Amino acid sequence: MANHGKESTWLILNGKSAQQPEIRQAVDALREAGHELTVRVTWEGGDGLWLVEEAVKMGAKRVIAGGGDGSINEVGAGIMRLPPEKRPDMAILPLGSANDFANGLRLPMEPYPALELAVTGQARAIDVGMLDDEPFVNVASGGFGAEITTSTPVALKRLLGGGAYSLMGMLKAWNYQPYEGHIRWPEGEARVPLFMLAIGNGCQAGGGQRLAPLAKLDDGLLELLFVRHFNSLGELKQIIDELENLPEDGEFVRYLRVPWVEFESDGAFPLNLDGEPRRFRHFRASLDHNALSLVAPADCELFNRI
Repeated sequence: MANHGKESTWLILNGKSAQQPEIRQAVDALREAGHELTVRVTWEGGDGLWLVEEAVKMGAKRVIAGGGDGSINEVGAGIMRLPPEKRPDMAILPLGSANDFANGLRLPMEPYPALELAVTGQARAIDVGMLDDEPFVNVASGGFGAEITTSTPVALKRLLGGGAYSLMGMLKAWNYQPYEGHIRWPEGEARVPLFMLAIGNGCQAGGGQRLAPLAKLDDGLLELLFVRHFNSLGELKQIIDELENLPEDGEFVRYLRVPWVEFESDGAFPLNLDGEPRRFRHFRASLDHNALSLVAPADCELFNRI
């Protein structure tokens, strides 16, 4: 986006992945090919924020987030703290367990091709989701899905795919109650007992669940998916069928494309922000249009403009 003088790229690497020999080999190979690549490793949450600032001070024009969805969110948040004219390009080296955003972008998953694209690929402007004043690049997902991904390692997709009977059994065992709340968007509003809510800038969350199949990163719109509470095994099976048929609306599932949405909950509502757990009583989700430049494959389907 901006000219910082000396062209260099910083890789901000999640500390959990720092010792992987394939990553060291990929870095060495790209340096030998003539690329200036500085590597810094995070130790604890929040390190990514100040490392972005440090990278820009040292003249970095591109910053690579090496890690999972949480690392991407943190590096993205660090870039968003800077004035627009000082923001470096952002790229991704996928190293998480789910890699929802990277998979949605169709990034290579092997370290060398992923890092090569991150260093040499073209960056394009993307929108950044804002949940109140917190940025997210991929998906904010809430309700039962957020409870699952924060309290157990079982991804939402595998749970739904594992059969409605097991899910009903878990709901009964947990004394599950729906989340009562009021949703508003430009063209309407609804008061609903919610089972699940997803607000997408990207297209998938929960370990591969495509919750926002029409999502584009540069269209100025969020994908809003909400799933109404159900009372029987038959209704749950219908929900699973309706989720398979997105983006069509169903009796329990609604799919909308909106510039903003507000939600007011009767209680503390669990929400995952790019994989990071939060709780809210009220929030407004909107978009900061063309706020960030992101490196992605040339044929990436998450862009309107190729």
